[in-house]
Amino acid sequence: MSPFKLLLVDDSPNILKALVRTLKPEGYLTFGAESAQKAMEILEIEKVDLIITDENMPGLTGTELLRVVRERYPDIIRFMITGANDIEVAKNAINQGEIYRFFTKPWDDFELIVSVRYALQHKITERENKQLKSIIKGQEELLCELEEEHPGITERRLAQDGSIIIDG
Repeated sequence: MSPFKLLLVDDSPNILKALVRTLKPEGYLTFGAESAQKAMEILEIEKVDLIITDENMPGLTGTELLRVVRERYPDIIRFMITGANDIEVAKNAINQGEIYRFFTKPWDDFELIVSVRYALQHKITERENKQLKSIIKGQEELLCELEEEHPGITERRLAQDGSIIIDG
């Protein structure tokens, strides 16, 4: 499987470098953007799995960016990281951007790494769940076709020992 792609958005080059330094050793492919506009340009050409954005940036705020990302790319996992220790910022990010996690600066590297791992594992589980549902749907359709061609083929009876007997 190819490495997960992370988009890191902060108007401070030092913060971007710190995020890359923290997350790149995990094997992720990271993209950095110093504005929401640049982040949107990257999203148009790269299939990103997870975005981490700052709140306070020139132009669009992180909350506004995450709202747009949620609308256009709902499968991207969204994190907010900000220096503002403001409950209103967190509430808006949660309600408008439907974020997965909220961090304040300075963040704890270990907590960030573990949160990203869990979020991406959740994404894998959801993807596998969709695949399994698709397989089940196909099998159900096949059973319906078989039942039409061979009426009674899918009827089940219980044997005396409790095992299932499939007629046909």
